[in-house]
Amino acid sequence: MSHSQPTEQELLKTLLPPLLKDFQFWFSRSRILLETEDIPFLSSQEQTNLLARVKEVAQEVAAVQMLFQATDGQVGIELSTLMPWNQLVNECCKVGMRWHAEGTAEGK
Repeated sequence: MSHSQPTEQELLKTLLPPLLKDFQFWFSRSRILLETEDIPFLSSQEQTNLLARVKEVAQEVAAVQMLFQATDGQVGIELSTLMPWNQLVNECCKVGMRWHAEGTAEGK
């Protein structure tokens, strides 16, 4: 039984859509938190800036999703683009975990 390696295009079509969907999910959650809650350990300017970055990157992700769909998966994305998105997700997750932990400690 011979197993052929998937082509780069097959891998792209398999991996990129769920990855982009995950980015949209986490940016959506972050946006809701930043728009609806006062994050006491962030200054209002820091919270506003983080929200602006989340909105901007969510638009970038949506654009890549549209291009990928419009070209039937012929468009990829550079790792150098994905890494800052991943770093922003991590930053937002840390804010969310800290907000939740501090809120739970305070009896929210």
